[in-house]
Amino acid sequence: MNDPTIRQRKLDHVDLAMNDAAVSGVDAGWSDVTLVPVALPNLNPGDVDPGCTFLGKSLGAPVFIAGMTGGHPDLEKVNLALAIAAQDHGVAMGVGSQRAALVDEELVQSFAVVRQQAADVFICGNIGISQILDGQAGKDVLNKLVDMIRADALAVHINVLQELVQPEGEINLGKAYEGLAEMVATSPVPVVVKETGCGIDRETASRLAETGIAALDVGGMGGTSFTAIEGLRASSAQDHEGARRARTFAIWGIPTACSVLEVANVGLPVIATGGISDGLQAAKALSLGAQLAGIGRKMLTAAIQGPEQASAELGRIIEEIRISLALSDCRNLDEFNSRTPVLTGTVAQWDARAK
Repeated sequence: MNDPTIRQRKLDHVDLAMNDAAVSGVDAGWSDVTLVPVALPNLNPGDVDPGCTFLGKSLGAPVFIAGMTGGHPDLEKVNLALAIAAQDHGVAMGVGSQRAALVDEELVQSFAVVRQQAADVFICGNIGISQILDGQAGKDVLNKLVDMIRADALAVHINVLQELVQPEGEINLGKAYEGLAEMVATSPVPVVVKETGCGIDRETASRLAETGIAALDVGGMGGTSFTAIEGLRASSAQDHEGARRARTFAIWGIPTACSVLEVANVGLPVIATGGISDGLQAAKALSLGAQLAGIGRKMLTAAIQGPEQASAELGRIIEEIRISLALSDCRNLDEFNSRTPVLTGTVAQWDARAK
């Protein structure tokens, strides 16, 4: 069944994500994190091995290309470019919500292209918490999501505020943790819970851990704001109430750096997504306890230009991670994880809370 509403919404999300008005006005926190420099390190960037392991899969670098697109024929080429970049550099990647392909089989290829181009990388599928709670993601559906991209894991995105602002939004809260536990028991692959711009707090992370999920993607404030995007869409649709809610709650959430601190001691691997646009910021996220740095808007911008540009941009980010480790006199991430950054401002205040 062709659903033009879902198709258009997916295209709107990508188009609006390129708008500066879609970037959160809240700082992600990286300016409050300082890596302690080593004035005369004993190694060069080429001596650094940025490789790591995530959920049992070896990666060439601690980078996760954030799941953000798919669900429209025009977006297939974007996912193709991102997949080629991921394969070139051996990093993990996710796709946007696959719900569209569940209701419109013509859209399956916009997601399937990822595995077709990236045979060896860690790929994470994506479905919304609303579909889990509304009973739309039983065992057969989960298998279909995984088979569509031969996924190594499935992400469940939490987007409560986005749904409350979105013109077509629908959210049925209640028994969320029970629903996630049932999904974990049914899913053929590990389950990752991700936020979409508001961050994850310590209490929620602890309760999520009890459901048996495998990892967290904090999706904190400071990068692309889906609240802002839905506010723009609401304004275009003359949905004045939705547009007002978007303005009112534009600063609702936890900056990404602070959210990493909130969840770092819960006992789950952490992906730090939200406002990371270069390798130094990625290294700062790693220094706070994240296992992977999620890159969204920066990679999307490059991928829209084509596969070569996407791969080149990802290469620059990974090289900047190498340089950050080299300037810290660390040959690998294990050595880097033993070093403690200096925290100031808002991030220092959140660190005190987390302790």
